[in-house]
Amino acid sequence: MLGNTAGGAGSGRRALILVENLSVPFDRRVWQECTTLRDAGWTVDVICPQGTKRDTEPETEIDGVRIHRYPLRAATGGPAGYLKEYGSALWHTARLARKVGPVDVVHACNPPDLLFLPALWLKRRGARFVFDQHDLVPELYLSRFDRGEDLLYRAVCALERRTYRAADIVLATNESYRDVAVRRGGRRPEDVFVVRSAPAIDRFQPVPPEAELKRGKPHLLCYLGVMGPQDGVDYALRALAELRDRLGRTDWHAVFVGSGDAFEAMVELSGRLGLGDQVQFTGRIPDAELVRYLSTADVCLSPDPRNPLNDVSTMNKVLEYMAMGRPIVSFDLKEARVSAGEAAVYAPDDDEAEFARLIALLLDDPDRRARMGKIGQERVSGPLSWQNSQASLLAAYAAACRDRTPVAAGDQVRTGKRQGS
Repeated sequence: MLGNTAGGAGSGRRALILVENLSVPFDRRVWQECTTLRDAGWTVDVICPQGTKRDTEPETEIDGVRIHRYPLRAATGGPAGYLKEYGSALWHTARLARKVGPVDVVHACNPPDLLFLPALWLKRRGARFVFDQHDLVPELYLSRFDRGEDLLYRAVCALERRTYRAADIVLATNESYRDVAVRRGGRRPEDVFVVRSAPAIDRFQPVPPEAELKRGKPHLLCYLGVMGPQDGVDYALRALAELRDRLGRTDWHAVFVGSGDAFEAMVELSGRLGLGDQVQFTGRIPDAELVRYLSTADVCLSPDPRNPLNDVSTMNKVLEYMAMGRPIVSFDLKEARVSAGEAAVYAPDDDEAEFARLIALLLDDPDRRARMGKIGQERVSGPLSWQNSQASLLAAYAAACRDRTPVAAGDQVRTGKRQGS
């Protein structure tokens, strides 16, 4: 069925997906793309970094997708650290791309906006370049580093322009990103396809709630996601302090699931706010344990503050909360409303006191929580489902390969021998 959606374009064709930001299959969006292409008849290879606790094998094949991983140390120490990280990633990516051999499509996922360099090398050998824009890196820079439009900002803007220019097709995660690709990137609208991220429904299946996870309290609040400087965990913690101190609510326990650059700082902030007895930080946990917490949660938190990146980005945690049928408290961001609709309530302009008030409002209204949860599940299984994104992904690949003949069968055979060596 999927092969028919793409007009049969996958038959005998080969795709190479480049990722630097996360390992695969830990990167859920990339893994969904891999399996969609595989099911449509594509031979799929992936080049990505090795994980630290999972995805550690240098080379493996999972469900018919061949994954080539390289060691990578995350950046520390400012711009010099990022130069070292990205230089290492580019060297390993080029090395492994030579090993993979000829491909029909090279599919590069940002950040960073540097993977156009190995993509250009592959384009010169006959591949088409699909740019999968996971993040707007100029906005990410402004939101994360608070350095303004300095020399490094101008450099990341230039790299984004080069990536747009090199790409044959652009994949955008939402309509806001698509507008940027057309308006700022100068891309033709017909060459930009919206492929929304969507939760893996089989991963997010509710289980019976477990009262013991609430640590003796009537209610459980839950945060799931990355904990970086731009992710707003500090806003959530200050809102919880407001909930306790100004609203007099101590009838809740909160769990924060995930990790990131700001993890230790957030644990420290929680202690300074006197929240240590009511707030639990788990770090990254297995899927089964995550589902237990989300199934028990009464309210889920999406505290991403308004900044140039967050306002136009689709938050994976919002979609995952919705898949689990949980009501959400969010700040009033453009794409948060597009995703969640009435499955969330919205506090204006990073207002932590209002964020706390909305948590209390939902805790006192179980019927409304149930209605919001049902709305979220219906949206994720309907207009925001991965099935819709699959069709767009395969249409993008069909457009990329229009009037192109597949790589020679002999090249594929020789490539297979190199992989086995």
